[in-house]
Amino acid sequence: MTEVKLSEKLQKIATDLENLTTLEMAELAKYLEEKFGVSAMPVAAVAAPAAPQTQEASPQEEKSTFTVVLTDAGANKLAVIKAVREILPNLGLMDAKKLVESAPQELLKDVKKEAAEDAKKKIEAAGGKVDLK
Repeated sequence: MTEVKLSEKLQKIATDLENLTTLEMAELAKYLEEKFGVSAMPVAAVAAPAAPQTQEASPQEEKSTFTVVLTDAGANKLAVIKAVREILPNLGLMDAKKLVESAPQELLKDVKKEAAEDAKKKIEAAGGKVDLK
């Protein structure tokens, strides 16, 4: 992959984007969708229907990466917020609270099975519900 040269202004924007939390990124995507009438859908998802359907995963193949989705905070939101902050240590308290209260929300994307299982155990031990996709 070749490195793209950016102007100083664009480099600053790119750096700011890299430092956004997951929740901030979701808010930005929603704003851009509404403001410019565009979709934040990944290009791979758009191209997928055009791809041949012969590459379906066989039952013997095991998924190597998972997405961890918080589906419900349960009765003990405080414990779930603490668990989310353990899983996402760079997430501030208010961001974690907003994420938990707006479930279903994606916590981790394309992580290895062990990390996904560990996150699931922490959330479920705190009383929340999680789906692995």
